Amino acid sequence: MVYFTEMSRSGSWRRFSLGVMILATLGFGVLMSFQGRSGEPPQGPSAGPARPTGLLFSEVYLRHLAGDTGHPERPERLTAIRTALEREGLLKTLYPIAARRITEVELRLVHTPAYIALVRRELSNFQGLKDLSTGDTLVSPGSLEAAEFAAGGVLNAVDAVMEGKVKNAFVAARPPGHHATPNRGMGFCLFNNVAIAARYVQKVHGARRVLIVDWDYHHGNGTQDAFYDDASVFYFSTHHYGAYPGTGGPQETGAGRGLGTTLNVPLPVGASDAQILEAFESKLIPAARAFRPDFILISAGFDGMRDDVLGRFDVTPHGFAAITKVVVNLADELSQGRIVSALEGGYRLDGLAASVLAHVKALQGP
Repeated sequence: MVYFTEMSRSGSWRRFSLGVMILATLGFGVLMSFQGRSGEPPQGPSAGPARPTGLLFSEVYLRHLAGDTGHPERPERLTAIRTALEREGLLKTLYPIAARRITEVELRLVHTPAYIALVRRELSNFQGLKDLSTGDTLVSPGSLEAAEFAAGGVLNAVDAVMEGKVKNAFVAARPPGHHATPNRGMGFCLFNNVAIAARYVQKVHGARRVLIVDWDYHHGNGTQDAFYDDASVFYFSTHHYGAYPGTGGPQETGAGRGLGTTLNVPLPVGASDAQILEAFESKLIPAARAFRPDFILISAGFDGMRDDVLGRFDVTPHGFAAITKVVVNLADELSQGRIVSALEGGYRLDGLAASVLAHVKALQGP
């Protein structure tokens, strides 16, 4: 038996056991090379044969909380995903994207220098496990490297899409990021991978408007905070309002110049495939068409799946495929197909693997 912890609605942790089959850790090649980008304006998709969907994995992501830590955000999440993609024969159809370490300048696109220094100080030269001082984020000696390569990996995926190497991409990286605010890590998150990517595609590739779609069971408070008063980034989120971290009410719509560019659509406990799809069709589609993004990022959390360890929705792989297709269709219509999807939550291994498989197939299209 493997023991896990779960945060209750009151914010306390409770311990329970769950029998799972431990998946063997598979090796993923890691390439460290990176070339700087010159900030050219967005270009149209390259001519020629249909471009593939990209996929980013790296062994470095397995070093965060490696071993039998009893934590739900564990390395086996990624090995389960890779095993499912390999079993279905998808790995050979996906374009491999290398991971790389994010730079200090890139981290500062979203995070404050003081917070970056705090993370590096607290995550260096220690043994065992400890909590980050800013919030409920358990870390290990391999966590800093994993977090730096997670954020940098998403940027490499953005480059691959903008350079026409792939039509879209899925980044299977950890730790996740959408709870990390500019000056605080929390909720398993250290650096906000998707928020940094939004700023990066604007600064480096000249995208003017970026749409972030977040369907994690938990509200992405960190992403919302980063762009709450910014009219150039639209944040759309479906989640359970009342679950951790307690943010994401429908009244939270932005401030100042960003008023109207935050759209929270809370869903009830037990929300089904039909309910989440209806939210996307009735709320996201008109909002995206009015905003007209140049690029779309997905915070792809799968803890809204049926019987997840930390979520209480009832979404199936079919539902995740359906909402992915909504986003793909919007990207085809509005942003020349440009999407980068980054893994957030999802903690029941078999359900996570099946849901990501459905998501990636939908990104690939017919």
